[in-house]
Amino acid sequence: MRILHTMLRVGDLEKSLAFYTEVLGMKLLRRHDYPEGKFTLAFVGYTDEASDAVIELTYNWGVDRYEIGSGYGHIAIEVDDAYATCELVKQQGGKVVREAGPMKHGTTVIAFVDDPDGYRIEFIQKKAR
Repeated sequence: MRILHTMLRVGDLEKSLAFYTEVLGMKLLRRHDYPEGKFTLAFVGYTDEASDAVIELTYNWGVDRYEIGSGYGHIAIEVDDAYATCELVKQQGGKVVREAGPMKHGTTVIAFVDDPDGYRIEFIQKKAR
């Protein structure tokens, strides 16, 4: 068994695709409209779905906003340099909600950003090996 994808409902598919591809550097792997169901699915990731888990962005036509709820936590992405990655996100208009720095009670360098719908994304800096 393996994790295939995480699904997020988004209010503006084009804005979300721009964030995940242009700001976070993922690739649009596939996209398909379902006119009878009035929704679009777009899958984004760093590699293909056959080898790694990806994110499914679901856009329900005509719905422009969702309540995230108290159960959602975050999606974690490993980065080479959390400080530099936060700067790139800010330069591209992204929202950094926790600047890069050591986590409380530890040494791992982390940061948090929000996507256009308010979903939290954590950057975890690679440890030197």
